[in-house]
Amino acid sequence: LDGPTLAAASCASTELHALSTDEKLWQKICTSTWPSISDPRISDLISTFPSGHRSFFSDAYPLLHHRRSQGTTLDRPVAAATTPELISAVDIYYKNAPIFSKVAAFETLSSWFMSSPFRVELLEPKEFFPTTILHHPSSSEKDLWLKHLEENITLSWIVIDPKEKRALNLSSRKAVSVQRHWLTGEVEVKFATVMAGDGARGSAAEEVECEMVVTCGEKEGGEVQVRQVWMGMMDMEGRNLSGNNGLVILQGAMEAGERKKEKSGKEGIERYEEFVDKKKQWKDRNERREKVLDMACVVSGISVFVSFWSLVLYMW
Repeated sequence: LDGPTLAAASCASTELHALSTDEKLWQKICTSTWPSISDPRISDLISTFPSGHRSFFSDAYPLLHHRRSQGTTLDRPVAAATTPELISAVDIYYKNAPIFSKVAAFETLSSWFMSSPFRVELLEPKEFFPTTILHHPSSSEKDLWLKHLEENITLSWIVIDPKEKRALNLSSRKAVSVQRHWLTGEVEVKFATVMAGDGARGSAAEEVECEMVVTCGEKEGGEVQVRQVWMGMMDMEGRNLSGNNGLVILQGAMEAGERKKEKSGKEGIERYEEFVDKKKQWKDRNERREKVLDMACVVSGISVFVSFWSLVLYMW
């Protein structure tokens, strides 16, 4: 059985519940779902979770749903600073078969992390990862190729907090956009999750976007390579969040975010499209506000000018 089916079976009777809590069952399910967690560092860490791999699965499998609740300001103390590191376990799939897996840890206490943009790079510059994907595109097939990648490449990006024994999957599973880079010709496959921000309602930080981008390139012969895999956070204005702010939001989502089972398989995409519409409305509202302020400044300036010359003429 897969994870959701096993969890459902455990509710049928006390006997099935007892059988379904077996750690080896959940370990097998987790490692087959996410090959990256076969790494001994991750496997040993998951064994310390309250219910081992079963706890990990319940944290990492469902789609993250983190709506805004009681927002505070971004300059509040960072409770997450006590977590010395976060670990990313990343898997990329093509037609549901894994083609790339990697584990990377990043520290969260240094002043460099806190003040720099929140960004995690999995590959070094000029590093690439070969895949089994082959493609020989003609000029007339380029749009079809982008559509093919959009439909067949999926991503899992699990972030683990070793101190709190919690995890969450930041990926939308399916791509929210696929586009070809205008300069390099490489294909950028984007995944995203929208989370409640840590700013006042109506501010640019009311909601934030955690985006994950997989960059693919083709070498001679048609072999497709993974050349870049990174994750970052941006607010509604498109500004990169600092490590300090991103860490606050990420840990809030890890602790308070709901994990919901997907029904149509497109919930992550729909949530992202809602966020894009909200960003546009926010931008339009601010542009109108700026126009009103500009007009007020012009009127005020004209009033001062007229008053000044009226006084000059009166004294003359």
